[in-house]
Amino acid sequence: MRDLNVSYGHIHVLQGISFTLEHQGVLGIVGRNGMGKTTLCNAIMGLVRAGSGSIRLDGQELLGKEPYRIVDLGAGYVPQGRRVWPSLTVDEHLKVSTRSGGRWNPARVYEMFPRLAERRRHGGNQLSGGEQQMLAIGRALVANPKLLIMDEPTEGLAPRIVQQVEGLLVSLAREENLAVLLVEQNLGVATKVAKRLAVMVNGRIETELDSAALAKDTALQRRLLGVSSEDEESIPEEPQPAAEVPQHQAASLTGTTRTGPGTGEVTNRWTHGNPLVRKALGEEVRKGIPKQITRWGRVSNVATGQTRMPAPLSSPPSDAALTAGGHVSKGVAYVVGTFDTKQRELSFVDNLIAAQNIRVKTVDLSTSGQPSVADVKPADVAAHHPSGANAVFTSERGSAVTAMAEAFARFLASCKDVGGIISLGGSGGTSLATPGMQRLDVGVPKIMVSTMASGNVEPYVGASDICMLYSVTDVAGINRISERVLSNAANALVGMMSGRKPKGMQHKPAIGLTMFGVTTPCVQAVVRKLEHKYDCLVFHATGTGGRSMEKLVDSGVLEGVIDITTSEVTDHLLGGILSAGEDRLGAIIRTGVPYVGSCGALEMINFGAPDTIPERYRGRNLYYHNPQVTIVRINAGEATKIGEWIGNKLNQMRGQVRFLLPEGGLSLVDIPKGAFHDPQADAALFEAIENTVKQNEQRRIERLPYDINNPLFADALVKAFNEITR
Repeated sequence: MRDLNVSYGHIHVLQGISFTLEHQGVLGIVGRNGMGKTTLCNAIMGLVRAGSGSIRLDGQELLGKEPYRIVDLGAGYVPQGRRVWPSLTVDEHLKVSTRSGGRWNPARVYEMFPRLAERRRHGGNQLSGGEQQMLAIGRALVANPKLLIMDEPTEGLAPRIVQQVEGLLVSLAREENLAVLLVEQNLGVATKVAKRLAVMVNGRIETELDSAALAKDTALQRRLLGVSSEDEESIPEEPQPAAEVPQHQAASLTGTTRTGPGTGEVTNRWTHGNPLVRKALGEEVRKGIPKQITRWGRVSNVATGQTRMPAPLSSPPSDAALTAGGHVSKGVAYVVGTFDTKQRELSFVDNLIAAQNIRVKTVDLSTSGQPSVADVKPADVAAHHPSGANAVFTSERGSAVTAMAEAFARFLASCKDVGGIISLGGSGGTSLATPGMQRLDVGVPKIMVSTMASGNVEPYVGASDICMLYSVTDVAGINRISERVLSNAANALVGMMSGRKPKGMQHKPAIGLTMFGVTTPCVQAVVRKLEHKYDCLVFHATGTGGRSMEKLVDSGVLEGVIDITTSEVTDHLLGGILSAGEDRLGAIIRTGVPYVGSCGALEMINFGAPDTIPERYRGRNLYYHNPQVTIVRINAGEATKIGEWIGNKLNQMRGQVRFLLPEGGLSLVDIPKGAFHDPQADAALFEAIENTVKQNEQRRIERLPYDINNPLFADALVKAFNEITR
């Protein structure tokens, strides 16, 4: 690259950029926010027009060529934010992007990322952030590039997945005769992966230096970058000015974002800025796509090049403001509901949030077919239903609401800018919004103002962290009560989105543990032995607890699991009230995280008050835990069924697995002289597990002569976990 210049209007963003990248190896591009790093990537790929300069790849000039031609010439691109197509399956992504004549094809990507092979028929909007990053990398590799450009590949990923990406980059550069241009805000990753770093300052390459030298010199890091590899807080996303969008780009955003009043056009389902589709395919899928929206709110007419600007967005605060205690909210506040009946109330919340410099996107979930004033129209949401919009807009209200809820959940999963979400309504509105909220990652602010919040909220909250706020009055207009309640809700979301997050335990890898009252001593002993090394997240095995833990496993938050209390399996198989469902242990299977399990409380079926026990269990050994909880002891036949179910699940796990059998008893009440002591039933359980599990080097069953709450059993659990996580 030589003397590259790029401008957005009168703003000179890239100023004479020059550097050379060898045929093999990694060059890292680092710099403060807003220095032009993403613009540099987009310029190489032809996604923004350069004013002057030269970009040559193997002697071929790239400047002025269409993105698909640049890919044909040997450039692969993994864009910031992954940018996968929500409606295409994993397999379709790879097939569409494949260029023949090289070593990379979909089969090899599946070898490298077995998780993608498992999810090959899933759509892009059904993947976790880590899975989407795998797909974005695989999609670039099947183009068989000579140069791989990666813009923030570790952004938003769990530490375990970050390490995988690090190793992949090193091996690609070393073994594949591939040049890698890495733009990375995580200085620790950049210095580990790249031998050479280029520091960008105000659109220029300030200096090039050896990464090892920079890694050791924190003073130099702070002078050049304003941050060091020792700093724990993440760097905010780089803001980019709005650019003229070339005609070849397909639009993807499903609505506009605003601060304050403003409207925008709704676009289609295709992801913006991905050059990997051939021209012929691109022309086919772009039919009927009139608008392109940048993340700064600029709306460009793709056909004419005409541009209009909605209400201007506020500028990011300065470094000085951040130092003084300010905070930038990342992401957009989604204000969601049925605008045909709740427009006044939703607009009230919308205006309160926007007035506090939070970007807002309104989403209409109405099924009446009436015109909508929201940024995202009902038809755009409904289009995400697996059977299409016609499945939503039926003449029957119940089926329409159910279908729109499913469509909204899929729509929301496809949105990559969700910083927080708020909705309001009665039973229908709550049923529409909360399934989508449940699919968002834990930690994303979620508020549901509902008339249903004073009753049983489990169907609405599920295993997520949704905040349910009782509306007091019906959500029907603005009055002295609703004004206060809705104001509190809106301000709560603003606080959640913009407040500073404590560093807390985030420097430690997190693991999940499961507990019941009758296994508490064991769990506490394990936590005491591991809390110096791990952030120990303990989940109450009440059905919801197990689902919550596995949701975090799927999200990449947990680095391992010590599943001491598997009692939810018993309730699932035998009709108890604390079942986590058929997918219990499914996340462990899907992710391959290190797993140590045991049989805690497997001997009991949980029910409510005594009169709720099914007739078939009434003659059994019962334990009255409290007036609202009655427990039934399982027999040997039932224990065999449970053991076989667990064994089959263990056989599907591809990670390191240890399952420990406490021969002395499964809980505080399953010990000699305990109310549920039954050695024969326990023996049947152990034999079923051992006879079902196909043991090998990675998957082992171990019997121990202790009850589960014996300190020596806790020691064995810790030893097993340490062995498989070395």
